[in-house]
Amino acid sequence: MNKHEKINYVEFPSKNLEITKKFFGDTFGWSFVDYGPEYIAIVDGGMDGGFYKSDLTSTTDKGSVLVVLYSEELEATQLKIIAAGGTITKPIFSFPGGRRFHFADPNGNEYAVWSE
Repeated sequence: MNKHEKINYVEFPSKNLEITKKFFGDTFGWSFVDYGPEYIAIVDGGMDGGFYKSDLTSTTDKGSVLVVLYSEELEATQLKIIAAGGTITKPIFSFPGGRRFHFADPNGNEYAVWSE
């Protein structure tokens, strides 16, 4: 459901859309809809969004927004990310309210995963 003046959709750069689909499909079970050679939409990622073909990357050291995913099993999710070709950029650490880690997808985009 669309909500007036609320965040509705998010888009990420991707150097290689096929690698992106494989990584997020294998790691998080997401599926995608192809909209030509330059764009894929996320079907079941928790929020509507997509990936567009670009040589750019999204990282916090460049001032990018950090997208944070939730996991009930933080260590298991971390292992799945590594097995699918992601890189852990900040190991698991504690913060008020839980624990989290940061990772880069195979395209170099930075994300985080947290748990209570």
